[in-house]
Amino acid sequence: MPALWIAHVTVTDEEAYAKYAKLAGPAIAKHGGEFIARGGRYVQLEGRDRPRNVVARFPSVEAAETCYHSAEYQEALSHARGASERELLIVETT
Repeated sequence: MPALWIAHVTVTDEEAYAKYAKLAGPAIAKHGGEFIARGGRYVQLEGRDRPRNVVARFPSVEAAETCYHSAEYQEALSHARGASERELLIVETT
């Protein structure tokens, strides 16, 4: 079943995070992911407000998790660590 990769992000270092974004997109695409929302308008109704929200669709939970653990994505993530506060989850769609 398809799955959604959902990230809620507060960027604290724009320059370093830009390096993450440049590398993360190709890594996500390589694993069958496609962005369906990326930093657009949002309304925070509950929980912690994060000004950047990203949703990518993957063919499966396994594909999304494999992407996360891949060397390409981990390299991208090395630029986001220390440059952002994030929550990331993968949820299977019905």
